[in-house]
Amino acid sequence: MKKVVLAYSGGLDTSCAIFWLKQQGYTVICLVADLGQQEDFSAIESRAYAAGASKVYIKDLQDEFIRDFIIPALKANAIYEGKYLLSTALGRPLIAKHLVALAHREKAQAVAHGCTGKGNDQVRFEVTIGILDPKLDIIAPLREWDFKSRQEEIDYARSYNIPIEVTKKKPYSIDRNLWGVSIEAGILEDLQQEPPEDAYLITKSPSAITTYPRYIEVYFEAGIPRKIDGRVYKLKNLINYLNEVGGCYGVGRSDLVENRLVGIKSREIYEAPAATILYTAHRELESLVLDRELMHFKEIISLKYSELIYYGLWYSPLRQALEAFVESTQKYVTGSVRLKLFKGNCTVVARDSKYSLYKKELSTYGKGDKFDQKLAEGFIKIWGMPYKR
Repeated sequence: MKKVVLAYSGGLDTSCAIFWLKQQGYTVICLVADLGQQEDFSAIESRAYAAGASKVYIKDLQDEFIRDFIIPALKANAIYEGKYLLSTALGRPLIAKHLVALAHREKAQAVAHGCTGKGNDQVRFEVTIGILDPKLDIIAPLREWDFKSRQEEIDYARSYNIPIEVTKKKPYSIDRNLWGVSIEAGILEDLQQEPPEDAYLITKSPSAITTYPRYIEVYFEAGIPRKIDGRVYKLKNLINYLNEVGGCYGVGRSDLVENRLVGIKSREIYEAPAATILYTAHRELESLVLDRELMHFKEIISLKYSELIYYGLWYSPLRQALEAFVESTQKYVTGSVRLKLFKGNCTVVARDSKYSLYKKELSTYGKGDKFDQKLAEGFIKIWGMPYKR
């Protein structure tokens, strides 16, 4: 029998995929990637074996995820279409990398994933696999089997006693990792409906939050967050802490009708408390220490960088080249940003850096003003000279 390594999440799609792949004559080896989703991995392992897996590998990839994917994206201020902080998109190339490595170890002829034919993740997995090992066969059960809906999948799982947790009453498709939660399907497909509270996992409703705001201070060193309120944290602990604090104040929710890579529009809701806090603080610190031309050009790069992540091109030469540019901008991104968390909002209230380009004596309208306003007239004449006829 041929071997296939399946990226297994423990959810409906990949649980059905194990059984389906066995029906196609494959020995199924599962890779469970721990990206900080805080799930019961022993239960996921048991579920995989119950569905028919021959082996299950569980790999803690959190530190690699943070170091090699989250931090570069944070430094780049990469946000897709102004709302999506790319949590799922960042995780896929990492999982694909380890799928290929495990296929080599197990001498498997193929790898498989549980992505649909209309989603972005199939592209992210398959482009990465193709870059890292183009000789591997790629199987996408959801593109091949006959199920037309998640309800039919649920019926299939029940008919073969495949253990699942999803129900017809709550049929959301959820992907969670350390950097955020992506939620789609079910009632969310109706654009006229407000997302129900039971769809959210890690954030509280802003309307249910205390009337008192929470203030926090984030300290960065060369673009990397190091401290919260003066206390040093390991990056994993820092992100988890901000997810907890931000989630308590309803920070990090977004509702987006986005342009998928395959050409359709889809509606997804996202939760990303830590990412929202850190992006807000990081960008504010950059506005303090980067000069105007560099900052404005970096915004162009940030847009392209986010597209490359979203499009599954993490290992592309362009993304790697842009990373080198972004890294060069982070030399002076050191300092503190104080934020207020209140009723779902994350607002900057103070900032400080030893590399600050802000000069109060030039900006002030009060005592101590050293700006020579007489120079403005000549500046304006020279600046506007090309536009006079």
